[in-house]
Amino acid sequence: MEIIYEYDGVTASDRLETYIKDKLDKLHAKFDDVIRADVFIKQENTSSDETGMICNIRLSVPGPRIFAEASNQNFEESVNESISELERQLRKRKDKMKTY
Repeated sequence: MEIIYEYDGVTASDRLETYIKDKLDKLHAKFDDVIRADVFIKQENTSSDETGMICNIRLSVPGPRIFAEASNQNFEESVNESISELERQLRKRKDKMKTY
């Protein structure tokens, strides 16, 4: 699986990329039809302390692409929330594709 990182208003971080790669590798182990992941990391100025660090992840899989976005107080929480949402969507898609 190919992973492409894009940063908007944030400097690139090897630690964050390693963290995201580990999470996406676990997801890829469960759902092996994932071809590519586009990860967008950006920071927004917000009035709330609980939001602003945004992680968008778009997965290329057979069929329509899958997308998840999360905004939390740090990037790790945003990544975890996005990965959970993607896993839910992939599980739902896999259940639909089962033949009975």
